[in-house]
Amino acid sequence: MNTRKYFGTDGVRGRVGEKPITPDLVMRIGHAAGVSLARRQGMSAGERPKVLIGKDTRISGYMLEAALEAGFSAAGVDVMLAGPIPTPAVAYLTRALRLQAGVVISASHNPFYDNGIKFFSARGLKLPDAVEAEIESRLDETMGCVESAHLGRASRIDDAAGRYIEFCKSTFPPEFDLRGMKIALDCAHGAAYQIAPKVFHELGAEVFEAGNKPDGFNINDGVGATRPEFLRQTVLAHAADLGVALDGDGDRLIMADRQGEIYDGDKLLYVIAAARKHRGEAGGIVGTLMSNLGLEHALARLGLPFVRARVGDRYVLELLHEKGWRIGGENSGHIICLDCHTTGDGIVSALQVLAALRARGQTLAQACADLEFYPQRLVNVSLRAGFDWQADAGIAAARARAETALGESGRVLLRSSGTEPLLRVMVEGREEELVHRLADEIAAAVEAAAA
Repeated sequence: MNTRKYFGTDGVRGRVGEKPITPDLVMRIGHAAGVSLARRQGMSAGERPKVLIGKDTRISGYMLEAALEAGFSAAGVDVMLAGPIPTPAVAYLTRALRLQAGVVISASHNPFYDNGIKFFSARGLKLPDAVEAEIESRLDETMGCVESAHLGRASRIDDAAGRYIEFCKSTFPPEFDLRGMKIALDCAHGAAYQIAPKVFHELGAEVFEAGNKPDGFNINDGVGATRPEFLRQTVLAHAADLGVALDGDGDRLIMADRQGEIYDGDKLLYVIAAARKHRGEAGGIVGTLMSNLGLEHALARLGLPFVRARVGDRYVLELLHEKGWRIGGENSGHIICLDCHTTGDGIVSALQVLAALRARGQTLAQACADLEFYPQRLVNVSLRAGFDWQADAGIAAARARAETALGESGRVLLRSSGTEPLLRVMVEGREEELVHRLADEIAAAVEAAAA
């Protein structure tokens, strides 16, 4: 369990104007990160660390960008501003430009009134827990300022989007293109709204853009990877061959076929894994505790090992590195292809799915024909501050009853969200009606206990 005060499973996140997402605290985060960077990098005399800051399209991004810039400058760190670009673009550019760190201002799939700060290392990887803990520990120290001669400078990268577009296109096999394909593309009014359409268009597709008019307030509002019905309707309205939906910061992906059928992260992960296996390139696959049993069984039929990480793409990534494997992901749509990128990337993952379909001459439905997913129901229940759901007897009893009813043909998973005050209740089994009833019964027990 995370016991840190500010950092969660994916950086620092919260409601804008409330701790930790206040201008003064974000400035202190920038300063603390800058001090830690300077000490860890062992910079030579007169040399300053340099970081990249990217953001999504939330109105609060302007304010938080300025606060971070001030904090880094006070610590003697130079800042490069990329403007609105996807989270994985920050990871790529940090590595490509040989910078000391990358910072993303985003709350991913959350509403516009939330925001967050997350970091990437010089290698384009999420910071280890130990480094985040060090940054957090410095937030309690008095914030200082280097001498004026050593203050950090700020500059803007004018070609950040172009660099990243070319990188994304480079992950698509050169022997294929997307000519003749109609793609409905939902950018969630988020960070990829200027970038994703160009990637698919320049590879030859006819692109029908949606969720591409951010106004600072409409990010993820009824659109994007967490709102699949909008993608379904967009695909059907344009008679598109495929639909692609990203989330607000561009690292999550869902897709739809021409009939409007939705394909979540588990199904897309299977398509990519099967294609790698067909090419003789796949090792094992990493999923999470939320991955459907049907995925595990289908991968076993392909002869691919499968292991489950804790929920969170950082834990998938950690297990991939530990195992020496390359492909992993979550059913929420975070898919990691380490043979293409150092982190999860919605655009790159979509291109890997499309490459798999092109290579084998398949539709999404055909590529997933061997998948038989168990019905799964997820219910999010709000928790009050300080409530220990793990110690509650009523919740434990409801869980035990559900596990008895399911027997060996299903499973129950209860877990706290790493970013919101929620308990996620998941039930999976062969009988859909039973799964839904048991999930609702456990959720009701949680609501009663937490009231």
